[in-house]
Amino acid sequence: MKYVSSKYQKEFIADLKKIYKAPTKKAAEEALSELEQKWKERYPMVVNSWINNRDELSAYFEYSEPIRRIIYTTNTIEGFNRQIRKTTKTKGGFNSDESLIRLVFLAYRDISVKWQKSISNWAEIISQFSIAFKDRLSGYIR
Repeated sequence: MKYVSSKYQKEFIADLKKIYKAPTKKAAEEALSELEQKWKERYPMVVNSWINNRDELSAYFEYSEPIRRIIYTTNTIEGFNRQIRKTTKTKGGFNSDESLIRLVFLAYRDISVKWQKSISNWAEIISQFSIAFKDRLSGYIR
């Protein structure tokens, strides 16, 4: 998104959501074609990136809808890093490494509260995970 003008980012993101929230791989490919027709002239590099990586991105559709929802909504590490950047960005400089570590710890404490919330439809999701990844989950499912 760093190559898309802020003027068009909301509209471009809405078009991208049509791709990764598509119910099937075929619907996603159709949405990608629409994105290409609409944006190729203005942002060829961004559109070509999606087209050139189509195979890797379409692997996502091998999973059921509940698993896909978990994949695109809960990338915990990226979310955590974004929150830490948000916290530290607004502070000027730090007197020492210790002051930065303390600030990051306090931010972590606030961020980790969200991790205690249950995931909606978890029973359905874990059953889908157990089918897709039966070898990996055998010790975790009771």
